[in-house]
Amino acid sequence: MKAKPNRTPTGTLKKSKVARKRNVPDLLKIMAKLRGPSGCPWDKEQTGQTLKKFLIEEAYETLEAIETGTPEALKEELGDLLLQIVFLSRIAEEEGSFDFSDVVHTLAEKLIRRHPHVFPLAGRSAVIAENAQDVLKVWRTAKELEGKYAKRTSLMDGIPLALPALERARRISQRVSRFRADWPTVEAVWVDIQEKLADLQRTARRSSRKAVEEKLGDLLFTLVQWARFKDISAEEALRKSSRRFSKRVRQVELELRRRGKRLEEPTLEEMDHIWNIAQIAEKRKQ
Repeated sequence: MKAKPNRTPTGTLKKSKVARKRNVPDLLKIMAKLRGPSGCPWDKEQTGQTLKKFLIEEAYETLEAIETGTPEALKEELGDLLLQIVFLSRIAEEEGSFDFSDVVHTLAEKLIRRHPHVFPLAGRSAVIAENAQDVLKVWRTAKELEGKYAKRTSLMDGIPLALPALERARRISQRVSRFRADWPTVEAVWVDIQEKLADLQRTARRSSRKAVEEKLGDLLFTLVQWARFKDISAEEALRKSSRRFSKRVRQVELELRRRGKRLEEPTLEEMDHIWNIAQIAEKRKQ
């Protein structure tokens, strides 16, 4: 009598063995295949320049998964972000510059070198870092020993132009604050905010668009500094506010559909009422 095949409730055959969990070497082989002669036409056409936008997009999607996603979502987005690193490393390998193992080695060496309080350097006295502020000082000293700042001629060197504007404003002021070119207190920043707000209001009444834009930029820059004094990321605060606003808009749209109306049909009073309901519902969930 022949043994019956092992089947699932739907009648499909079960796999006799669990598939081997793929690892980093597998990933590198897959990428090499995709870029190879018999690989994917799209993948073979990509360059460092064409991949820049995907690298940024994947970084932001990973950030969103950290803030609002599940562990599964974060796992997937981290994979997508890693893909960009593997992809760029493969292109560099084909050009004869470096490969993925060089990226890993460089990172590992840097982590050891920049954490002498964890990995003591031979022939040097022990470094002590008791808190996060101490670690930042150690980190800067390590960079100086690497000659990281040797080619810099300005405080502004090394701050990426591609950073989001609010985050770049924070880094610029943080860099300058090391040399005591900063507001003395958070209250002083707040006074400056009020002055710049009044200045913006005056300019908006009688000046050109360019002048108003400049005053608005000054106000936003100073608000970022107030947030820095409060140890708040203005970039993250605005991102969360935008997400809350988007969520409320979706709730308003849902309520309007329930009432059989389109977004442009309700009166302002009705929209305000629905918006307030959405706010209350959100606070209750929190």
